Amino acid sequence: MSEQTAPEQTPEVLYDVKDHIATITLNRPDRMNTISVPMLGKLMNDLLKANEDPDVYVVVLTGTGRAFCAGLDLRAQTGQGGQALISDKVSTTIDIRNTPPTVLQAMDKPVICALNGSAAGYGLDTALGCDIRIMSDKAKLAAAFTKVGIVPESGGTWFLPRLVGWSKAAEIIFTGRTLTAEQSLALGLVSHVVPADKVMDEALALAREIADNAPLAVQASKRMMRMGLSEPFGEHVHHVYLQLRPLMQTEDCKEGMMAFMQKRKPEFKGR
Repeated sequence: MSEQTAPEQTPEVLYDVKDHIATITLNRPDRMNTISVPMLGKLMNDLLKANEDPDVYVVVLTGTGRAFCAGLDLRAQTGQGGQALISDKVSTTIDIRNTPPTVLQAMDKPVICALNGSAAGYGLDTALGCDIRIMSDKAKLAAAFTKVGIVPESGGTWFLPRLVGWSKAAEIIFTGRTLTAEQSLALGLVSHVVPADKVMDEALALAREIADNAPLAVQASKRMMRMGLSEPFGEHVHHVYLQLRPLMQTEDCKEGMMAFMQKRKPEFKGR
């Protein structure tokens, strides 16, 4: 009698690279892509892998099923099975350096969030941590933190005031409001709202447009934009100049200038 092998478990986070675009997909549709402890580690590692891979120029983050991410998996946190995300042990130090929101904020590679469906809680914060958001017309953004007795724990209190201003951010967070796609677009939380079946097409088209440019220049631009959020203008201009000088010595810069003069499409190599 032959031994039966256990069925192979479907990965909860998928990773794929094609044409310099890394696609990271939350793949727990039966749980609306709620984030478990193993998913946190896999998502973090995939983001780090994409950021360190010289062949990756752009990252697209999305989900399977009808939701992008409905937040953290509360079953474990309420004692209903699985590994708890927050321990009841009291600690005076918390290591948040290697969590997905912190990794997202530190990444040099541009990240597009393809909101195939609604995002709530941790899922909302994760989407806000991406550089560009493209949203399904059927999706919603739910900032329901205060409705369950917590605060936006993964960057929402940092991102929202910068994206929509203090007054609007306060209104959204204090009320725990859910925003439609149209409201999200009007507030500037997303760049585009498209039919649900076109979200990935739009995200990949934008990713390809970005990937056609010099990747080192795109990454340096992102670093400068991030630094500019907290720097005085004079210091920022100085830092931009320090980025410009080495960029002008790259093969990509020379190729870009030559292609411009020859009226042809440049072939960038990330060098």
